[in-house]
Amino acid sequence: MDRRKFIRTGVAGVAGLTVIGSGLSCGTSSGIVDKVKLGKSGLRVSRIAMGTGTVGYNKASNQTRLGMEKFVNLAHHAYAKGIRFYDMADGYGSQPFVGEAIKTLPRDKITLMTKIWAQPDGSENMGNVREIIDRCRKEAGVDYFDILLMHCIMQGNWHETRKHYMDAFSKAKEEGIVRAVGLSCHNIDALAEAAVNPWADVVLARINPFGTHLDAAPEVVNEILAKAQENGKGVIGMKIFGEGKHISENEREQSINYVVTQGKVHCVTLGLESESQMDDAIERVMRNVKSI
Repeated sequence: MDRRKFIRTGVAGVAGLTVIGSGLSCGTSSGIVDKVKLGKSGLRVSRIAMGTGTVGYNKASNQTRLGMEKFVNLAHHAYAKGIRFYDMADGYGSQPFVGEAIKTLPRDKITLMTKIWAQPDGSENMGNVREIIDRCRKEAGVDYFDILLMHCIMQGNWHETRKHYMDAFSKAKEEGIVRAVGLSCHNIDALAEAAVNPWADVVLARINPFGTHLDAAPEVVNEILAKAQENGKGVIGMKIFGEGKHISENEREQSINYVVTQGKVHCVTLGLESESQMDDAIERVMRNVKSI
């Protein structure tokens, strides 16, 4: 592809690119994504997930702004390249888009993750969690989610301040409405707690070699993620380009190489907006995996 065009048109897209970590099996084709074990969550997922939340807010994102037809085509291109993992959120407005895309895909061959905002217990905006989960399932057109996360936790002690959500998530897990639960972390205390709290099956964390928009220095984040892996958590990386701050050719390669060879994550989510961006990112990820 035209590298300069990638950079010129893909600033927002690469902002959400995240890449896999170490300790995974190699020997796969550089153009096709394979599956990996997501900690002790009981799930096997593609190494790369299709992210749907670049510049995501107010029920929209750059992916949904493509329009339904282009979104579905991109999701099907991802599937053809071995991506079997779709990353959604209620706040992105992407659940109906993914739902449309997977109508022709085998449900038992794909992994669906979504996220909902978890307001502090007692908040007037807290809402009925089960009703929110059921609405999200309806929007995606599915009976269950493989992974359900509390979205964007920005403080520690969340096991005390988000009990209402945790209890509802656990109940949904018992009933088979979700298979694994966890949280996305935007704070070092929240991340440290997620690494050791037995409630969390899955942790979504920011990691890149530049320290941009991280919860702490890269080596500190990696140390916590290593602990999370030791405790059986499924660890998913995100924002390896620092929300689009590091997108030059050298920086993209440096970041991917760092997360693949040193990052303590199992798999990743790519917030890309075109087939050419997706192909470029997949090639880089899988080539670096094979070099381990």
